[in-house]
Amino acid sequence: MQATNNVLATTRSLMLDDSERQPCEIWTRVMGYHRPLSSFNIGKQGEFHERQYFTEAAAH
Repeated sequence: MQATNNVLATTRSLMLDDSERQPCEIWTRVMGYHRPLSSFNIGKQGEFHERQYFTEAAAH
């Protein structure tokens, strides 16, 4: 029970207010080079969020 209380106390101490948070910049690879998502226009940002990720099955 003591370990659970320590974990809860640590978790609570790590919680940040929105004013304390730092924005995270997302970069993606486009046409062979990396660019920040923030530099995309509205349409390209929408395309990025609609991407579907998959895992290719191993060939037998």
